[in-house]
Amino acid sequence: MNIFIIEMKAHRKSLIIWCIAVLLMVGTGMSKYEVFSTTGQSINDVMSKLPKVVQAIFGIGAFDLSKASGFYALLFLYLVLMTTIHAAMLGANIISKEERDKTTEFLMVKPISRDKIITAKLSAAFVNIIILNIVTLISSFVIVGYFGKGESVTGDITLLMAGMFILQLMFMFIGTALAAVSKHPKTSPSMATGIILVAYLLSTAIDINLKLGNLRYLTPFKYFEAKNLIPSGGFEPVFVILSVSIIAVSLSATYVFYRKRDLNV
Repeated sequence: MNIFIIEMKAHRKSLIIWCIAVLLMVGTGMSKYEVFSTTGQSINDVMSKLPKVVQAIFGIGAFDLSKASGFYALLFLYLVLMTTIHAAMLGANIISKEERDKTTEFLMVKPISRDKIITAKLSAAFVNIIILNIVTLISSFVIVGYFGKGESVTGDITLLMAGMFILQLMFMFIGTALAAVSKHPKTSPSMATGIILVAYLLSTAIDINLKLGNLRYLTPFKYFEAKNLIPSGGFEPVFVILSVSIIAVSLSATYVFYRKRDLNV
């Protein structure tokens, strides 16, 4: 329990900063919707004049942008990028920070097994993920509801946040697995964010070139897209299975490799 509390305190400031960033993202993003909606010109008409590549990347055409919920769906991609980067860096840092900060001996002298250490650290990371997701959920309800002027947005936002939560967990455990496997703890956060960048670029390439559609199983950013979730009203089972599998493999790798590795002091 002490390790859990220590980790929560260690990441408290970082979590507050990320929560503020999410609030600003939702607030400033939806304020643009208000600007568009007061011009008297249809937002859909404005967006339809953008290059086809831009429309494909952001899913323009899949939503009714004259509605607050449709505009929020475009904003959702940025929220996913922010929260998955946070999750990946959190996962990598929470496992590797003792080696990075040369405080491994302080942790190892405690009468506690490595499995319990990992469990406490993962529990703290999990709570951080939940808090950031809840802040995003509540701020989205309030801000989108305000700009929606009576439009029902609860169902769509809840569905999107559920998808985002799965992605957060996926990248968090990918980060912990990389930190457990890597012999150079300082590199694990950059490796985790690098994976996010590659996955995002692949997702973008698929949107631009539909012939690459079969590659969507290789990038988690295609698993829970707003342009697919909102019209269907639910998740595709194959993507849920893939997500659970990635989480399970990454979690197992975290425990297995952390038990065996020689920790740098």
